[in-house]
Amino acid sequence: MSIKDVVNSIKKEIKVVQGEETKDKLYQNHNEFQTEAEAREAFERSKAKLFDVNMWTKIGGVNSTFYLYDDRGHRTTAKMPEIGYYIKIILPGSDLENWVRVTAVREEENLAEFVVHPSEQPSELGEGDAKIEHFFIKEASSTFRVTREGNKLSAFEIGRNEGINNHGEEAGDRAVLNTLVAEGGWAGFQEMQWDNLTRYLVHLEEAKEV
Repeated sequence: MSIKDVVNSIKKEIKVVQGEETKDKLYQNHNEFQTEAEAREAFERSKAKLFDVNMWTKIGGVNSTFYLYDDRGHRTTAKMPEIGYYIKIILPGSDLENWVRVTAVREEENLAEFVVHPSEQPSELGEGDAKIEHFFIKEASSTFRVTREGNKLSAFEIGRNEGINNHGEEAGDRAVLNTLVAEGGWAGFQEMQWDNLTRYLVHLEEAKEV
């Protein structure tokens, strides 16, 4: 990397911290099987793991806590999220709640995924306040995806427009805290978190027994 590239990278990071720019991220893992029949069976298990969000909490290692809520803001044990459902995420070593809302669900023969965006905390009436309860801006998104190609399974976490929620009414009283989380704890933990999840989704890492 040239000096110019380093300088530009630093300038971009400063703008990200100031909430003026965003980042895109991609995390992935793969697993190959001896036969296509084995891969097809494993893909069905991958789909079940992908959509059973509550089970993500039980993945081994340092891990966030995930709770699935329905579109009315009630905890649910549903094995598949629906559009309008919410997920509460609590980072390890923290009691700070971060909320996302499911905005798309897709299931095909060899692909399954769902997309979430940062959101307000839901109320029981389904009408949360305007404050985004997440350290990323509402325009950010995460796509959780599993695919099968022949004997190969792949899992992805695709982050888009990851900007820090530290401006305006949407940040509320969390502006400074969101910056510290996004550039501090989450910046160091993000790769580990999504590596663990994508390994789990392709059966390289199993959930803990409870």
